[in-house]
Amino acid sequence: MNKKNIYLLGATGSIGTQTLDVIDNNPDKYELITISFGRQIDKGIEIIKKFKPKFVSTMDSKDALKIKLLFPEIEVGFGDEGLIHAATYDSYNSNENLVVTAVVGSVGLTPTIKAIKKGYNIGLANKETLVTAGHLVMKLAEENHVKILPIDSEHAAIFQCLNGEDPSKVEQLIITASGGSFRDKTREELVYVTIKDALNHPNWSMGAKITIDSATMMNKGLEVIEAHWLFNLPYERISTILHKESVIHSMVEFIDTAVIAQLGTPDMRIPIQYALAYPERIVSKNSRRLNLAEIGKLNFKEMDYNRFPCLKFAYDAGIKGGSMPTVLNAANEAAVGLFLQGKIKFLDIEKLIYQQIESHHIISNPDLETVLALDQEIKAKVSSLQIERS
Repeated sequence: MNKKNIYLLGATGSIGTQTLDVIDNNPDKYELITISFGRQIDKGIEIIKKFKPKFVSTMDSKDALKIKLLFPEIEVGFGDEGLIHAATYDSYNSNENLVVTAVVGSVGLTPTIKAIKKGYNIGLANKETLVTAGHLVMKLAEENHVKILPIDSEHAAIFQCLNGEDPSKVEQLIITASGGSFRDKTREELVYVTIKDALNHPNWSMGAKITIDSATMMNKGLEVIEAHWLFNLPYERISTILHKESVIHSMVEFIDTAVIAQLGTPDMRIPIQYALAYPERIVSKNSRRLNLAEIGKLNFKEMDYNRFPCLKFAYDAGIKGGSMPTVLNAANEAAVGLFLQGKIKFLDIEKLIYQQIESHHIISNPDLETVLALDQEIKAKVSSLQIERS
């Protein structure tokens, strides 16, 4: 059996390191061809020593030079061009190519599009790619006969629930949400929460940005928009529900009222492995088996838009369409960045997002150049804004 070529964008992040676990546990199935990473150079060096990729991209030129001096036999790049090269590198063999987009934010959009145009399949862990430009990405994937394999646990669950089913018989998608770090707090209690509080997720081990998004529920909103594009369903047939155990990762209801759910322990290596192995299933060597008797019961609660306004922002942006999801995502990325830097309070995140989506005049069917320019424009605006204290 030929190995699959894996191109890993964001190798030192949470999804990246767990992808490396899957590759390491299955050396007969996967070969790591390229990696990219940001500022965690020591971690990057460890990965290079262990996996010996053919091409490495770093965030800046100084780190690239350091890598080149340490590993003269390896091709090295940096910045946006390096990231694109990491996604489109020629492997010079006939094996199947899979680009795992584990970078955070809209930076993943251009390399994903370039990889699709090259005919490489995509293991999509970067939800912002479809949020900002789903209309472009899905059209290109169809034209280039490229598979988009979801790695988010919720979309991987829906993808599995739909296996062998007629898509026209789907009544609705039901996306579950843990509720994040502050699921048991009232709006009043959120006024004084800290960065440390927000980063303490009860179920999942994730990067900082996605953990904050989970706390605001914007993560679920972005997932709703992503699901719209992945599974070609209107927003009124995509629902969300609070499920604090994170055991049911999502569900699909069919027109006969039957509901199929995908269950598992909250371990991202499971959906990552499913995407890497697809259409096969392979043994998970380090993942804990689900024990429902031990869990005892599962809890569900209706989603409250007043408690989680960011989720409502996302639904509204998706329904309005055009450039509005790009604005939503850019404003959120910038606002979360400000919070993580200690420059704004937690509830200021949603205030900054609301300001941008309320003032934006929608551009219908924006091209890639427009999407990228708007992304930068909105981020610059949010980063320079002063919050009006009430």
